[in-house]
Amino acid sequence: MATMNFNTTNSTFRQLLGNGLSYRVPPFQRDYSWSEDEWDDLWQDILGLFEEGGEPSHYMGYLVLQSSDSKEFDIIDGQQRLTTISVMILAALGHLKDLVESRLDPENNAKRKEQLQNSYIGYLDPVSLVPRSKLELNRHNNRFYQTYLVPLEKLPQRGLNASEHQLRKVFTWFKERIKGRVGSSDESGKALAAFIDSLVDKLFFTVITVTDELNAFKVFETLNARGVRLSSTDLLKNYLFSVISTQDTHETELKALEERWERIVGLLGSESFPEFLRVFWNSRNKLVRKSELFKTIRRRITARDQAFGLLRDLDQSAAVYAALRDPQDATWNNDEKDALEQLLMFNVRQPLAMLMACHARYFEHERVAFTRIIKAIAVVSFRYNVICNLQTHEQERLYNEIAWKVTAAAFERASEVIASLRDVYPDDNQFKAAFTDKELRTTNSRNKKVVRYILFKIEWQRSEQDFDFESATYNLEHILPESPSEAWAYIDEAKQDRLIYRIGNMTPMETSRNRDIGNGSYASKRSAYEESCFQITRAVAEHYDTWDEQKIESRQRQLAGIAAGIWRIDFGD
Repeated sequence: MATMNFNTTNSTFRQLLGNGLSYRVPPFQRDYSWSEDEWDDLWQDILGLFEEGGEPSHYMGYLVLQSSDSKEFDIIDGQQRLTTISVMILAALGHLKDLVESRLDPENNAKRKEQLQNSYIGYLDPVSLVPRSKLELNRHNNRFYQTYLVPLEKLPQRGLNASEHQLRKVFTWFKERIKGRVGSSDESGKALAAFIDSLVDKLFFTVITVTDELNAFKVFETLNARGVRLSSTDLLKNYLFSVISTQDTHETELKALEERWERIVGLLGSESFPEFLRVFWNSRNKLVRKSELFKTIRRRITARDQAFGLLRDLDQSAAVYAALRDPQDATWNNDEKDALEQLLMFNVRQPLAMLMACHARYFEHERVAFTRIIKAIAVVSFRYNVICNLQTHEQERLYNEIAWKVTAAAFERASEVIASLRDVYPDDNQFKAAFTDKELRTTNSRNKKVVRYILFKIEWQRSEQDFDFESATYNLEHILPESPSEAWAYIDEAKQDRLIYRIGNMTPMETSRNRDIGNGSYASKRSAYEESCFQITRAVAEHYDTWDEQKIESRQRQLAGIAAGIWRIDFGD
């Protein structure tokens, strides 16, 4: 296994920018997008540092940098924060410039401005007056930043793109707050310089420096798995656009591609994009694990036409993926909608690549075939994932195999696809055995929804009454209560905990009746069950004089037999 070449340090803003190093936002990284909410959050945090009893420092989060020489760094993640702090310092320099022009301690304030500018922003070439900046922004923002903000020129208000407007606004926003803090007097420049000099030591980052994009991608995946949200989406965009962008690439062509990219990310959201990318890739290729995805794409996509093709295909597939994750999408008929709602409820994602391949192959020309496949997948997911709780690795491998066989036209008929699901379809004996022992703790909201779904489906099969399992009119009754009263002391306390969340111990109930019977004895509950509108609840009162472990197991075994008839695929044996 290759070594991951990166190092991690904690650095203050002074250590980052005050040491002759330079930083660059890659050309195709997202534009500056912070707004007043983020500016104000940062400003309030900063003010808190200077209050009596305030914190000694403020943590600014992760900063992911890429460099091969430890002198010039690409900002892979953290550009919004670094840009905002840099513009805030420029706003402070702007106020110092105003103090000089107002003849308020002009000589000292000019020196302060020059010193702070050289330390944290960069310097102006004394001959050309071209700024040599410590920070370079992306292709949409850098012109405005270097031409107007760094040299503190008068800011234009027209002819700007949306993110340039944000840069103009953030400068004026912080300048107003800084002026409000230090005022405009002979002492203001000294106070402002002291404020900035202290602040750059109080803001600190966890800095991860990597040597190439592949290591950066692995860092993203590792940190995201630990709940730290970083954007591998931007990293992939930078790579693909760097492949596409050559001296011959016209600006209008790049703009069209960026619009296409923004349309995809806008539809899915930046956090959902990596998962979509993996599903898309696995719908057309041999199975790739998440940790290997970026490496695989970088190895396979090396030419402009390949990058163009990938972007085009991603654009066409994004809407399908979004629809597969949204059962309410107008695309679906009732059967498809029900199946997708089940997959969402079961939290099952393994079939998505296969479903994307089947959608491309069957949806337009053989809609009935696609509907049969998605219904079969819902049944497999219930048996394999929800009830039998089997390992998903083998299941995902099979789904991927089906996906690329469908894509390659090795499977032509839907019956071939469904027949191939047999390997991940627990047979009736395995399913009934797992169902009979199944415990689902309804303290978890997803489990509660799944149990309601199961019991309402069984009710529909027995009585043909189609109750809405999500309606607040009905509740889930635990016959042996979740908080048993003394009336249940005949069941050992340790055993109670094992029995309460068995499927056989739960039954649907009208909410009002469920509230009335509380955690009373079985005898007191039984009369309410007799009056229930649910046939399977009335059957509890009819068939069981008492309620204990044996009765729970007996009822659950009976429910398992009914369930095997509801959630089944006819393979035509």
